[in-house]
Amino acid sequence: MKIVSWNINGIRATRNGVKEMLDSLDGDIICLQETKVTRDLLDEPTAVVEGYNSYFSFSRGRSGYSGVATFCRDNATPLAAEEGLSGLLTNHTGAVCCYGDTEEFSEEELQGLDNEGRAVITRHKIITREEQEETLTVINVYCPRADPEKPERKTYKLRFYHLLQARAEAILRSGGHVIILGDVNTSHRIIDTCDPKDPEFFEDNPGRKWLNQFLVHRNGDATGSGSAGKEEESPLAAAEEQTGGLFLDSFRFFHPTQQNAFTCWCTNTGARLTNYGSRIDYIFGDRALVENEFEDSVLMPEVEGSDHCPVKANLRCRLVAAPKCPALCTKYLPEFAGKQQKLSQFLVKIDRMTSNHLVAEEKLQSSQNTTEALENRSPAGDMGQAKVQRKQWRTDTSKKGAKRQKTDLPSGQASLLGFFKPANAKDQAAKATVNKNSPKIEQCQDTKSKVPNGNCAVTLEEPAAGGTPEFQAKPQADFWKTLLKGPAPPPVCKGHSEPCVLRTVKKEGPNCGKQFYVCARPEGFSSNPDARCNFFLWVSKKVSSSR
Repeated sequence: MKIVSWNINGIRATRNGVKEMLDSLDGDIICLQETKVTRDLLDEPTAVVEGYNSYFSFSRGRSGYSGVATFCRDNATPLAAEEGLSGLLTNHTGAVCCYGDTEEFSEEELQGLDNEGRAVITRHKIITREEQEETLTVINVYCPRADPEKPERKTYKLRFYHLLQARAEAILRSGGHVIILGDVNTSHRIIDTCDPKDPEFFEDNPGRKWLNQFLVHRNGDATGSGSAGKEEESPLAAAEEQTGGLFLDSFRFFHPTQQNAFTCWCTNTGARLTNYGSRIDYIFGDRALVENEFEDSVLMPEVEGSDHCPVKANLRCRLVAAPKCPALCTKYLPEFAGKQQKLSQFLVKIDRMTSNHLVAEEKLQSSQNTTEALENRSPAGDMGQAKVQRKQWRTDTSKKGAKRQKTDLPSGQASLLGFFKPANAKDQAAKATVNKNSPKIEQCQDTKSKVPNGNCAVTLEEPAAGGTPEFQAKPQADFWKTLLKGPAPPPVCKGHSEPCVLRTVKKEGPNCGKQFYVCARPEGFSSNPDARCNFFLWVSKKVSSSR
C-alpha cells in the first residue's frame, strides 16, 4: 500500500491534467491540500478521474481558498467517507462517526472550524502482514496558518489542532488504525527548519507544544538537536526510547537525524534552489501501525508544481476495495451524476466585488472619456444624452463597406476607421514629394511606422555630388530613446557584484510601500556562496520619482 500527501497549491493549475498528476505520484491513496476550488468552480475532469474515486471538502466562505481532496484508486475504494472533523457537515449515510468529546467547543465554533474546507476523512479495510483484517482511517487535513498580524487566526489554528486530536484519538480508541497526514503548518523540531527564530524559545511556540504532546517523541531529544549529525539508528532501537502521545511522525521514525529535509520553500525568494525551507508536511500514524506496517516514509523534493513537495509512505498492509463508493464520492454530485437539477442551482448570487467589476466593465464599454462625459452631461437627463451619443457613433451597415457619414461624428473628431484605411496612391505620392526650396519636414512614406497619423522623425542628409537632398527616416528605437530615458540601472550587490532586484514593502507599518534593493540571488544559508548576500539599500525619493 502506498499513500501520498501533497499541498498542491491549486488543483486547477496542474500542468498536464489531474489524471496525469495522480498517476505520476504513484499512490493508492492520494491526499491533496489547498486545492483552492469551491463546488461552483469544480469541473468534471477534476472531480471524476478515470481509475479513481474522489472526496472533496470546499471552503464555504471564500472562493479560491483552502480546500482538500482525497483520491483513491479503484482498488482502494473506502468503506466510509466524511467531510470535516465535527460531524456537522455529515448529512448522509456512510459516515465515519466516532467524534469524541467536543463539549469544550460550541456548535458555532465547530461550524466555523469546518467551514473553511480543511478536512476529509476516509475509512478503508486492510489486511495486515499477519493476515488480520482491520480498518484504517485516513484523516486528510490542511491546518490553518497563524497570521502574526491577525491574533484571532492564532487562536483558530490552536482550536483546529485540539479538534483534530479529539477526533483522531476517538477513532483510534474505537478500534483499527489511524493516519493523519497533510500540511500541518508547524515545523516540529529545530532540525525541521532552516532558520529557527529565537532558538532558545523555539519550544515555546504553541503549535510545537501541541505537537510535543500529540506525538511520540524521543526522550532527551525533543528538539532534534542532540542527535544531529550522528549515524542514523534503526527504527526499532529508536522506538524503545519513545514516549509521549499516541502518534508517530513516520518520517522521523525512519530518518531521525536527517538534516535539510524540507517540504516547503518560499517561492518569492527562490529558496527552493538553495533548499532553504522547512518541513511542515507530515504523515502521522498510530504507534502500532508505524512500527509494524510501515516500510519507509520519504520526501519527494524532485516533484515540482507547488511551493510544497509531496511526502509518501510505503506500507506492508494490503487494501481491500469496498464494493461501492460512499455517498460523499464526488461522482454522486448531481452535476456529475447526470441527474436533472433545479433552475435555482444555476442562479448564483454574485458578491459585491464581482458585481462592481462587471458594472465597471459595462461603463468602460459604453462611455466616452471620463472628462468628456462630465463636460457634456445634460442636467435634464443623462440617459437621453447617452442614447444620442451612442446613436451618433453607430455606423450605417446597410451596405457592405459603406462609409460612415461625416455628420454622424462629433465636431473635430476623426473616425477610428480612418487609422486603418490604406492610403491611396495619390496621397502616397503627395507625401513622398519634397519641397526643394525649403528644408521643411514632410510626412514620411514608411507604412510600417507606428507613430500616430503616419508621422515619423526625419533627418536631412548632405546631398551627394550632382544630387538633391533626401530625407531619411530615423529608426524608431532611436527616436523613442531620445524621448524616454528609462529607469536608472540598479546597483550591484557587494557580495557578488551583480545587479540587484527591486522590491516593495508589503507589510503594514511605517515602511509600507517603500522600495528597496536586495541581492537577486535566491535566499539561502549564509554559508552557501550561491545564496543571497546581505546587501540592502533603500530607494531614495529622488531615485523613486525618476523611475
